[in-house]
Amino acid sequence: MIIKKLTRILFFSFLFLAATNTLQAQEKTSNTEDAQLKETLYKKFKKEVQSYDKKEFDALFFEFFKKTKDKTLTLTKEEFYTYTIKIAAYSEKLGLLYKDQKETADRTKQEWFDKSYTDYLNSKK
Repeated sequence: MIIKKLTRILFFSFLFLAATNTLQAQEKTSNTEDAQLKETLYKKFKKEVQSYDKKEFDALFFEFFKKTKDKTLTLTKEEFYTYTIKIAAYSEKLGLLYKDQKETADRTKQEWFDKSYTDYLNSKK
C-alpha cells in the first residue's frame, strides 16, 4: 500500500517536472540522426528499464537531473539520450501498471522522447 502511494507521488512529481521543463522549451526541430539514435536506445533498454523497481528508477532519475544541472559536466549525445529514453520507457511502464493514467503516461513518455540534445547543450551556455 505504501509502495503504491509512493509510486503515485513519484509519478505525479515526475509529470510536474516534465511539464515545467516543457513550458520552458523552445520550438524543436526534428533531427533524423537523433531520432534513429533514440529508437536504437529505446529498443536496447526497453526491457531492462521495464524491470526496474521504484528505487532503481529514482536513482536513474535523480542521477540524470544531477548531471544535467552540473555546470562542469556535459553529457555526450548518447549519454543524454540514454537517460531520457530510459525515463520515457519507465513512463510507458507506469501507463501499463496504472491503466487509468495511461494517457498521462503516454504524454510523459513522448515528452521525454522529444527531449533535444541541442536544447540541453544550449542550457549549458
